[in-house]
Amino acid sequence: MAEDPHPQVQAVLTMIESLDAPKIHEMTPQEARAAMDPLLAAAGGEEPVGAVSDRTIPGRNGELPVRIYRPESDGPHPTVVFLHGGGFVIGTVDTHDGLCRALANEAEAVVVSVGYRLAPEHPFPAAVADAHAATAWAAAHRDELGGSEFLAVAGDSAGGNLAAVTSLLARDRGPEIDYQVLVYPATAGDVDDGTFPSREENAEGYFLETAELEWFFEQYIEDELDAYNPLAFPLQARDLSGLPPTTVITAGFDPLRDEGRAYADRLVGAGVETTHREYDDMIHGFVSMLGEPGVDRGRVAIREIAADLDAAQE
Repeated sequence: MAEDPHPQVQAVLTMIESLDAPKIHEMTPQEARAAMDPLLAAAGGEEPVGAVSDRTIPGRNGELPVRIYRPESDGPHPTVVFLHGGGFVIGTVDTHDGLCRALANEAEAVVVSVGYRLAPEHPFPAAVADAHAATAWAAAHRDELGGSEFLAVAGDSAGGNLAAVTSLLARDRGPEIDYQVLVYPATAGDVDDGTFPSREENAEGYFLETAELEWFFEQYIEDELDAYNPLAFPLQARDLSGLPPTTVITAGFDPLRDEGRAYADRLVGAGVETTHREYDDMIHGFVSMLGEPGVDRGRVAIREIAADLDAAQE
């Protein structure tokens, strides 16, 4: 374990501190979105891809906005349904535009980024229903998308949670998913019994803070019983067998680190082919930090994800 975050991470943390902004958990959801969404969008940069298009698709409760990225190269390409992070409360297709562009290029994939409904206006299970509906739509429209038969789901943080629970749903209800990519996923919910030491070790000062996690969960979970639902937090699932091959990424200075590790371990124990990479001097969100000041290992992680997806198609 690294003693300190990487110098590039330190520069990002210094910049964030200089903003002297209120903490997310001190704001209303609307204030948090107004403050954070532009910062997250700017952090990703904007690299060119072959094509980008915005459209809507049928959801479980009306139309869902999606943004579709296509690489420059000729297809057919794998299809990756991407679910953005933001604690189920903030985040949009714009906040993760840079990451999706990089993923489309590095993986030579059609990336379908999903604008799922957010809490607290739409608490659990709205985001899960939207994520599964979008994945089913992508599976049914691979010819239109120019994709191959290969379908993956991916997401970071809350989006990593949604990718994981979409795979659980799809295992039992379809569609068939060939791969899942879980980037520092939130898998455990509001656990405060010491099960995950990273919640305390990285509670403050590393971008995502434990108090913010608790605030996000309060917005997302309306009924306390839902906190024990495996479709809310996949570590609650009794059986993880039969899930697709998986990449799990964790960061050393992230309060979610230990539950990401725990989920990777559970997958391995269930016989799921799992690749777990921990970037021990990184923080939560580093994979999206592709702009200025950037974090080079964000690009490294995306390249390694792309390599995993490529290997899974061989």
